[in-house]
Amino acid sequence: MSNPLSEQARVIPLRAPVRPDAPDGEPVPREPLWRDLVGEVLRRERRAQERTLKDVADAARISLPYLSEVERGRKEASSEVLAAAAHALGLGLGDLLSRVHGELTRRTRPTTALHRPAPAPSRSHQGLCLAA
Repeated sequence: MSNPLSEQARVIPLRAPVRPDAPDGEPVPREPLWRDLVGEVLRRERRAQERTLKDVADAARISLPYLSEVERGRKEASSEVLAAAAHALGLGLGDLLSRVHGELTRRTRPTTALHRPAPAPSRSHQGLCLAA
């Protein structure tokens, strides 16, 4: 006879990493996953068009449950699936990826002066300067 407690998994919670330069051990924000952002952009576009999941899945020739999983960030879709879903929404694959990239950039943009990239050095242009 086995002990039921010995068959249970032991869960050890991990602490979030902290930024060494932050006061009071402020945690490092977790970067969003690409699949979550793709799903959010697809869902936002579908809803903006007031279309159902079934409508887009049928137009893209993707199963409704799979498209739902992609929209919820549960599945990492192939480029073929992403292209089909994008085209069903009237977008190109590049349009979809560009929107996802924009969302990623917006969410990961530094929020404090400490984490902003240094400004580009100014250059003195000697000679001819054209203005339109």
